[in-house]
Amino acid sequence: MMYPKIPLAQSIIEIFRAKGIQTIVISPGSRNAPLTIGFSNNSAFKCYSIADERSAGFFALGMAQQLQQPVALLCTSGSAVLNYYPAFAEAFYNQIPLIVVSADRPLDKIDIGDGQTIRQQYVFSNHSIFNANLNEAACDENDTLINEAINLSISKKGPVHINVPFEEPLYETVEEISVEPKVVTSIQSKPILNDLSIYAHFWNQSKKKLVLIGGLEPNTIEQSFLDVLGMDESVVVMTEVTSNVHHPNFITNIDTIITPFTEKEFSEYQPDLLITFGGMIVSKRIKSYLRKYKSIQHWHIDELRAYDTFGCLTKHFVVAPNYFFQQFFLQTIAVESDYQAKLLKIRSDREKKHQEYLDAIPFSDLKAFDIILPTISTHFDLQISNSSPIRYAQLFSINPKVSVFCNRGTSGIDGSTSTAIGAAVASKRPTILITGDIGFLYDSNALWNNYIPKDFKIILINNGGGGIFRILPGHQETPTFNTFFETFHCLTAEHLAKMYQLDYVVASNEKSLKRGLKHLYEQNDKPCILEVFTPTLENDTILLDYFKALV
Repeated sequence: MMYPKIPLAQSIIEIFRAKGIQTIVISPGSRNAPLTIGFSNNSAFKCYSIADERSAGFFALGMAQQLQQPVALLCTSGSAVLNYYPAFAEAFYNQIPLIVVSADRPLDKIDIGDGQTIRQQYVFSNHSIFNANLNEAACDENDTLINEAINLSISKKGPVHINVPFEEPLYETVEEISVEPKVVTSIQSKPILNDLSIYAHFWNQSKKKLVLIGGLEPNTIEQSFLDVLGMDESVVVMTEVTSNVHHPNFITNIDTIITPFTEKEFSEYQPDLLITFGGMIVSKRIKSYLRKYKSIQHWHIDELRAYDTFGCLTKHFVVAPNYFFQQFFLQTIAVESDYQAKLLKIRSDREKKHQEYLDAIPFSDLKAFDIILPTISTHFDLQISNSSPIRYAQLFSINPKVSVFCNRGTSGIDGSTSTAIGAAVASKRPTILITGDIGFLYDSNALWNNYIPKDFKIILINNGGGGIFRILPGHQETPTFNTFFETFHCLTAEHLAKMYQLDYVVASNEKSLKRGLKHLYEQNDKPCILEVFTPTLENDTILLDYFKALV
């Protein structure tokens, strides 16, 4: 087997192998050559070459999202490592394990005018779970840092940074390794729940309990616990499209329910107890509501972190939700209440008005989502980009057997396509990405990729700009708005599809969209883009009138 000659590179490769890190996403360069040679010539690793570091970061993020284990990113020195930062921050807030390994110049070469050299140590410090700044020698100190970085990425579910200085020559190889690095096993602490009786007492006395569930990986929560919540008449469970939990009594379209509320209704449905678990919440309306109409108590259940999103957090249970409910439900009783029944009645009324409005509107963003979402088969995973697409998707019911994903850690548009492709490669499942034009164009280098599966499909909603800004306060039809906020454009994906050899089909009305969807689902010889053109100037009015029509 071929190994790099540099002992430090050998140590990293051997520790990664021993710790079970198998997936390596490499961005081409020279300073990282010792590790590139070592990883790519070792059968223990599966290596991917992604030239654009920003895209590579999100590609690796998508893989780790599906694998639920660390994926390593490897780059050369200089500005290359900075391009991992958007994905690195997303991994931090979305609790996804990533290991960035950046090659560097030796410390005495920093800030002396050497090329491709920046201050790489601690470059991710604001969002890194651990920073391992190695020295040039293979030694116990370096081994300890490497082990700690990997162990913490796994146990704390987040990104870590290993910065590795290499001196030239970089390309020399040997057939036998010259090091015996130490491997440190991660010790997992057992979850601890103290006496729950005072919390169970509050639960048993509360007639208005709201459970708000953020983004979750599919099958995270045992269905038996969800059923207990769904059948409790004092509990209202609100979920989002990324929650991946289901019960007939759950409210899945939060904005549709609460946007038309009067002040009296907001007050009437103010919960006594708010329980949250899962990732970041998409709905701005539910956040505004719960910040103004605070619950008496707010409990958050998560093994790692609790954000005081609503300004009333009273308890963080530092355990997994399954473990919490397993213990907690042993002490709870059913409470007589009409809380759930009232909100389910509102849900029923809203559903009727929702359908009446959709049946009457012209072709638009909203109408396109109404047509697209019911067609997504259960054998697809659904990736949704940020900005408008994830918000439109929140207004509809999606087949509960479809797994839904979105980068909601930082809610940026910058890597949705790269993430979706990485996820599709890792999951080996047919995957559909629904994205907007600005996010798609911003991440167009995602298509500069030799690994896109043939059954990967993109539904691109092109409304000629950042349409979401048209529904925000302060929108005015001015050159400043059109140029600097909406970023109006006349670009399409046609030539990108041709350049990257993707199938391409367009739609601009209901009939052509249905025809395009049929083609999209039948095309399995190569990846496909269905570009859906919607009217730039009408979409915002149609959406705003939608919420008025629900009353």
